[in-house]
Amino acid sequence: MPKIVDPLARRRAVAEAVLRVVRREGVAGASLRNVAEEAGLAIGSVRHYFTDHDEVMIFAMAELSARIDRRVRRHAELLLDPAAAAERRAGSEELLAEFLPLDDTRREEGLLWQAFTTAARTRPELRPHAVALEAGMRTLLTRVLRGGQESGSLPAELDLELETLRLSALLGGLTQQALLEPDHVTPDALRGVLRHHLETLHHRSPTEAG
Repeated sequence: MPKIVDPLARRRAVAEAVLRVVRREGVAGASLRNVAEEAGLAIGSVRHYFTDHDEVMIFAMAELSARIDRRVRRHAELLLDPAAAAERRAGSEELLAEFLPLDDTRREEGLLWQAFTTAARTRPELRPHAVALEAGMRTLLTRVLRGGQESGSLPAELDLELETLRLSALLGGLTQQALLEPDHVTPDALRGVLRHHLETLHHRSPTEAG
């Protein structure tokens, strides 16, 4: 009997191979040949499931985004639970911490995220998808901040658009520094800076918020 192959499972296996190659060699090293070899497939088999190399890379980016989203969504669901209102501040910090390289998993995701977004600056086929990844994160940050306002834990006067951009820049900058200097910018330091930033939001006066 011929072996039945799940097309989606095969596409995901190829995407995981892309991520492993990008982790080692960067986006430039993720040629179709290298990806096929990493996945243990012939190039013809990869082409059977993807139209071209661009589609392989874009699908891998989507899989990376979905991986992060699944983890973040668990925190988001807890924050939306009315019974968890008392833990909203701690829950918000934990959700935001998912975007920082606090362990091996998040460090790898941070490296991959930066590799793709950096490559997108010179590869127009990747740019819309990299922009979508960043926009999706900012949308989530806005929801977290708005939830804080609605619960009364953040001042109603906060400029959500400005604070979303500021928080996004903070998370991105911290990630970049931690990936470059992990011995200096430790997980404890990352958490400390994030916590301090959130505390400044909680204690800002209406004058400061304006």
